[in-house]
Amino acid sequence: MKPFLSIRDLRSGYAGGVVLGGVDLDLDAGGVVAVLGRNGVGKTTLVSTVMGFLRPYGGSVVLDGREIAGARTDVIARAGVGIVPQGRRVFAPLTVSEHLVVASRRKARGPWTRARVLDLLPRLGERLGHRGDQLSGGEQQMLAIARALLGNPTLLLLDEPSDGLAPAVVAQVGEVIRQVSAEGMSIVVVEQNLQLALSVARDVAVMQKGRIVHRTSCSEFRSRPHDRRRLLGID
Repeated sequence: MKPFLSIRDLRSGYAGGVVLGGVDLDLDAGGVVAVLGRNGVGKTTLVSTVMGFLRPYGGSVVLDGREIAGARTDVIARAGVGIVPQGRRVFAPLTVSEHLVVASRRKARGPWTRARVLDLLPRLGERLGHRGDQLSGGEQQMLAIARALLGNPTLLLLDEPSDGLAPAVVAQVGEVIRQVSAEGMSIVVVEQNLQLALSVARDVAVMQKGRIVHRTSCSEFRSRPHDRRRLLGID
């Protein structure tokens, strides 16, 4: 069976400089993979290239049999890719309700409606009239997740979802990711927080110098502290 997401020899960077030197990564339908690595190895560049924020220098990204490498961001979104970007990027002057209206305009078919999103993220229902700049970091992250889900993606990219959040909020984010995963969505999580990554993913892919250098199950990675120290410098 062919993987739902197949990335082959993906090369990308900024202003002609190479950051991704040939990434290979597969993900089965309904799978969750955590992309780990030290700062500067290309993790955000990877998700930005898959999403179309960056145009690749070469390589292939096939989603459910469709080549999307190099397509416009809106085309990639319509093909079924959603993203929760690093830093959340909510619009400061828009209310929570207005964010949800904008995210719903594409009317993508699927199970995620405004009502279901607010059921999953009830705190947002309490903050519908608040502007983006009136939300806490955790609330902004929940809004970024809600916005992505309303596009009804088949592949969800999460870039550093724990960034800047308190431990209790990180735990809440992890629970939301697990619930979304249980719905059968395919997910790529780029994360520095190893505890969160291993709690939500089934497999681990470690990046070094713009390439995937190690791929294993989360259970195997947990049991091999030597690999964690060698690849990530942490226990």
